[in-house]
Amino acid sequence: MRRGLISRSRTELPDAVFDARLERLRAAMRELDALLVYTNNTRPAAVSWLAGFVPYWSEAMLVVPGNGLPVLVVALTFRVKPWIERTSRVAEVIHAPRVGIEAARLIAGRKADAAVGVVDFDHLPLGIADDLGEAGPRLAMSDASDLFAVVRAPADPAEIMLTARASSIAATALSRIEPRSGANEIVAAVEADARRNGAEEVYVAMAPDLAVDHRLLRVEGEPALGRRFSVRASVAYKGSWVRRVVTVDRDGAVSDDAEAVFADAVARLPSDCALSQFSAFLVEGHRIAQPLEPLIGSGVAAPRPPVAGAVVSVQARIEADGRPVLLGAPALVGASGEVASIFP
Repeated sequence: MRRGLISRSRTELPDAVFDARLERLRAAMRELDALLVYTNNTRPAAVSWLAGFVPYWSEAMLVVPGNGLPVLVVALTFRVKPWIERTSRVAEVIHAPRVGIEAARLIAGRKADAAVGVVDFDHLPLGIADDLGEAGPRLAMSDASDLFAVVRAPADPAEIMLTARASSIAATALSRIEPRSGANEIVAAVEADARRNGAEEVYVAMAPDLAVDHRLLRVEGEPALGRRFSVRASVAYKGSWVRRVVTVDRDGAVSDDAEAVFADAVARLPSDCALSQFSAFLVEGHRIAQPLEPLIGSGVAAPRPPVAGAVVSVQARIEADGRPVLLGAPALVGASGEVASIFP
């Protein structure tokens, strides 16, 4: 369950932003009568991008008809209806314990044999899929994940602005790390600073001693910090997620050369050739419903290179002066012929 305040700023996310995204999606839905997008607190990105809704808990289904605003079917109690209506760009909010049943009824009521695309079909819970079949036995369901991913990939100005804000929140929180503090003090301070600056959610991970282990993990207990350690902040702001990673040396500054090499490699995206020089790297992005989905990386078995204009988060392990440095930052992949740029 989320803990941060989820609200909508009509200055940052006016109705026109959602309307334009819906228009882009409908242009790709020519052979479909409707689209279904499932969401829960672990897979919020697709519905958030289309309608602004981010669930604290439970689940919901966004029904996108061939025309008009989407309808949101939620398995939440009626008492949260005013909040959902304030934060979402939808025609109606329907409360139903079985969101699949109600979503199928809505579509079948208009056209019993409608062609329906389901975004992220492979990750749809089995119970939801069964309910869709029960309430809409003649509906022709198909996987619309690739269709949605193509529409979703290039970031619009609103998403770029929100990513920049999330990046700034994460960077500021990480910049205030006190090297001589304990691990739990650092985690608490990073999270508190990010939330004070408007983060909806913050997850902090650490590699407490890079001489022993390079993995960024959730802090359990009170691990001893080595001379050199790394901290990662995963931050959400208005539905936009970023990751930033810094390496801290208790006895001095980390080499600037590592940051310059990292920035140069990121600038060459969407090609991963420059990133492949590192001992490990990962590029994540908002592709479908997972907020930060692995796209390419040294450990990604099925790579999906980011497209021009996409917003991504990049992490890498670099060897500098014979010692590892972990770095990470969000970036905007450049259009054809342009370099990718890291968000400050």
